[in-house]
Amino acid sequence: MSPSAGPAGPAGRDNRDARDEQPRADTAPESATLHQALAGTGGLDTLLRDLTDRAVLAVVGAEACSVTVRRDGRLLTVAGTGGLPSGLDQRQYENGDGPCVRAADSDAEQHAPDLSEEGRWPTYAAYALSKGVRSVLAVPLAVDGEADAALNLYATAEGAFHGSRDAARAFAANASDAVNAALRIERERASAGDVRTALLSRSVIDQAIGILMAQERCTAQTALDTLRRVSQDANIKLRDLCGDLVARTTDESTNGASVRRASQRR
Repeated sequence: MSPSAGPAGPAGRDNRDARDEQPRADTAPESATLHQALAGTGGLDTLLRDLTDRAVLAVVGAEACSVTVRRDGRLLTVAGTGGLPSGLDQRQYENGDGPCVRAADSDAEQHAPDLSEEGRWPTYAAYALSKGVRSVLAVPLAVDGEADAALNLYATAEGAFHGSRDAARAFAANASDAVNAALRIERERASAGDVRTALLSRSVIDQAIGILMAQERCTAQTALDTLRRVSQDANIKLRDLCGDLVARTTDESTNGASVRRASQRR
């Protein structure tokens, strides 16, 4: 990607911003289509890659797209089109500011029609220009249960989004439904994974209690109290301590059985 020549001055930008925008009739994705795409994917990330590709086709002027979502307390890019220059979003996260960061954090649309004359993020603007990006449009995504999310559009031409901001807003509004559905599925999968982990941990702990009861000829409560005390003293998670005990006991049992079988064959 390389920036186009002939940057326009502030007056030119104001005039173009005042133009009546005429979004294409087919810019916004159909909700049913997006939900069908979700149903056929492995989850949120795969869906979002499809959405970024659709966004570039739907929004006139867009040449690349990415999606920013806050996960585990930090912003990250969960999907991007193949034509997205590396580092465009990451540099913003590192600086703590930029169009996509501000759109996500403030829930307010951010438009930089000409980065060569952008004063809000001078460091980021210089970096983006070095990557051939001249225009940026970041539109917030309304995502339930997630504080921050944004659809980020990039172009090499100055003023690329002056006639298509309404189309970008319509796309983001419709895409939010599918993103919300994907996030719900992801949360449900994570919850199910937590349950499976808890059940496995309980099984390992129960096995360790049984081993200790046999070795020390003590009650289940005494065995559990002993395991907890050792876990605290050694600063090792109870699950890990029990897993190690079960593994060592299994190895010793297997080795002992092998020795006995070898002796019997002699």
